[in-house]
Amino acid sequence: MKNKTIAELLALYPFLNEFFLQNRLDISGAMKYTLEEYIAQISQEEAEEKAINKETLYEEMTDYIAQVQAFLGIEEEERVRSLTILPGQTKSGEPERFGELTVAASQIVSIVGPTGSGKSRLLADIEWAAQGDTPTKRRILINGAVPDIKWRFSSNNRLVAQLSQNMNFIMDLSVKEFLEMHAQSRMIENADEVIKRIMEVANDLAGERFFPDTPVTGLSGGQSRALMIADTAILSASPIVLIDEIENAGIDRGKALDLLVSEDKIVLMATHDPLLALMADHRIVIQNGGIHEVLETSAQEKELLERLRKTDAAVQNIRQSLRKGKVLSSSDFS
Repeated sequence: MKNKTIAELLALYPFLNEFFLQNRLDISGAMKYTLEEYIAQISQEEAEEKAINKETLYEEMTDYIAQVQAFLGIEEEERVRSLTILPGQTKSGEPERFGELTVAASQIVSIVGPTGSGKSRLLADIEWAAQGDTPTKRRILINGAVPDIKWRFSSNNRLVAQLSQNMNFIMDLSVKEFLEMHAQSRMIENADEVIKRIMEVANDLAGERFFPDTPVTGLSGGQSRALMIADTAILSASPIVLIDEIENAGIDRGKALDLLVSEDKIVLMATHDPLLALMADHRIVIQNGGIHEVLETSAQEKELLERLRKTDAAVQNIRQSLRKGKVLSSSDFS
């Protein structure tokens, strides 16, 4: 919790505003600071004036959270620390060729294989927390155990956020109105700060700038995907993110993945992009509807990844130059 920003803490625990007020601590300009950074910048003079102990402030805050939650009758949901995939069968009914795969929070898994091989089926099994009741007969565990039935059949299942290949908005809303609606559904008190951060991150991912008053129906494919990735990372409560083909989204893919894992998400993505495949901690190879192999990225592949990053950066720069109407030369790809 010390590494979460003040804005993130307020999003999780809106009542923390009262804690800061009680201690006469001004957080109005500190939303981007982590809690640890914020406490560190409190001077000794300010601490003495406000009768606070910097050494115990974190513990006092966690005690305050526990007391308020107990008073309100709120039970904090168990944090999703890991996702485990247990083997099932291929389209031919043959056993999948792996023991089990466990993925921890802030890890990335890429899913590779030919078109139609079963990548999307694996994502669907995870989304439904399959228990041997899908065509693949796979089973999914959460924190090493059979998941609570609420993850499977509840209408407000928040286990998984899925970013699909095609994202088309049909609502007659501006970007700000769309984000406000989501923030209100999460009962976020500091919605303006959270929305501002989502806009900043989304524009950084998209490359093509858009604004709070831009209609969501007027966003390009890349802008739509950037908005949803930023919204999922910062505002969504879902601990697992499933991505189907991010490579064609027209966004900075590396930054998108870095953002999601920085928010403690478990990320699984079906991809044909070698750069994304090698950025993952694990690589699942799908053949004939089943998991054929689970690979770790080797040292040699990591060297290749660095070369791919440089090539990708050059392509991104060329793309930006084209958008600006510049005439290209061979020196642009260097």
